[in-house]
Amino acid sequence: MNFVTIDFETAKYSQESACSVGLVKYIEGTAVDTYYSLIRPPSLYIRPDFTEIHGLTAEDVKDAPRFSEIWNSDIKTFIKGFPLAAHNASFDMGVLKAVLEWYELPLPDISYFCTCKLSRRTWSGLRSHALTALARNFGIIYEAHNALDDAMTCGKLVIMSAEKHGTSSVEELLNITDLKMNVF
Repeated sequence: MNFVTIDFETAKYSQESACSVGLVKYIEGTAVDTYYSLIRPPSLYIRPDFTEIHGLTAEDVKDAPRFSEIWNSDIKTFIKGFPLAAHNASFDMGVLKAVLEWYELPLPDISYFCTCKLSRRTWSGLRSHALTALARNFGIIYEAHNALDDAMTCGKLVIMSAEKHGTSSVEELLNITDLKMNVF
């Protein structure tokens, strides 16, 4: 069970507006390292309704690094060869692609899978598979919409799913749940 979970928070609806990122590295099913950073979005504006969700303001991120300043040295190095997992991966991978394109950075070869889809296959009887609902259902206490806490919770769900299915690798887990690894 080697993978990295990733979560972004954005300043507005446009995907290049990432304002924070959280990553958690899992080796053999154990969280071994974390990375969190605020990000100064291309436009220093955060929608008030988005602030209500994640708590971040333009004042919080005004001195934060731009994504282009932390991609190669921090994020890409942290991920290095591990598959990514994200809850609602289409959103987080869309944000990653958008910020890379915004700053004209090359798209990396990254494989990823969606923990929302995984949770639907693992716990199909649950009414909601939103991250907050799953956390509540399984007694996971965390700060919702904090990128690092969301990434950590996402990872816990992968481990719980693997335990439920009796699998010991991401590939085996995806195979047993009839999911595929996506390529960025």
